[in-house]
Amino acid sequence: MSEGAELGARLRAGDRRAAPAALNLLENRTRRDEAAELVTAAGDGDGHIVGVTGPPGVGKSTLLSALTNTWRSRGKSVAVLAVDPSSKRSGGSLLGDRQRIEHDPGDRDVFIRSMAAGERLGGLAPATRAAAQALANAFDVVVIETVGVGQSETDVAEAADTVVVVVQPGSGDALQFLKAGIMEVPDVLVVTKADRQPQARRAEQDLKAALAALGTPQTPVHAVSSIRPTQGIEELADALERHHDTTNKHEKRTTAKRLGALADFIHEHGERGLRALGGRRTATRWLQTQPEDLDEPALLRLLESRLD
Repeated sequence: MSEGAELGARLRAGDRRAAPAALNLLENRTRRDEAAELVTAAGDGDGHIVGVTGPPGVGKSTLLSALTNTWRSRGKSVAVLAVDPSSKRSGGSLLGDRQRIEHDPGDRDVFIRSMAAGERLGGLAPATRAAAQALANAFDVVVIETVGVGQSETDVAEAADTVVVVVQPGSGDALQFLKAGIMEVPDVLVVTKADRQPQARRAEQDLKAALAALGTPQTPVHAVSSIRPTQGIEELADALERHHDTTNKHEKRTTAKRLGALADFIHEHGERGLRALGGRRTATRWLQTQPEDLDEPALLRLLESRLD
């Protein structure tokens, strides 16, 4: 058994100690075949994959510190994948391990790892999606935290079971939110720094107005404060759990694997390769005809076989 298959099997069995080595392998660009074996051996986990995105400085890391404490108080294990910009020199994450997310370093049920975005212009590298899927076997909650800069919102929406978009008071009115093009992405919206009460209430009202204009007023909006004493964190955790309980996870992850395979194909073969498949729309329709139990590496191999 290869190292990739062994690590995948350990994660599938719930062995959290395999997480660091698994992520090292998934991020190793020279061991693509073993990484694919890891993803295949791990399969789809039952853990809740939560995508958290928002602009820099909005308070995502502080929010995740508070949420992690709440999840742990409820007996849930938590993994956080913090997606950082890549260093052009080393290809690695610029910020390194996220020290900003407060947690007990001795708690073996919390795992935090920074991952480089690679060359995805702010989006998710293939390793991030694969890591989230694999870790969902061993952790109850897997968080993908991204810096909200365009493509990352779309990518995290495709990779996560539940998407949280975080904004802060004073970040704009309803029209600006609509122009930002992000209002169709979130399953849950969060306004941070609710201790700034008038500004937070205004931001909450603006978001609800933007959702109503889009015809999606049912999307929940939560105002929270992550500083002690926290406000609204328990209610936010409840909202995330409700969304998870009412989502068709199998359908969403099947779609995510197909879109992920196509994104990886385009990253490897460019627009010329995509044209050889007949274009994005044709490739997407073809992927929808494939068996639902195929994982992302298998779908990528099938796409590449069509170039022969």
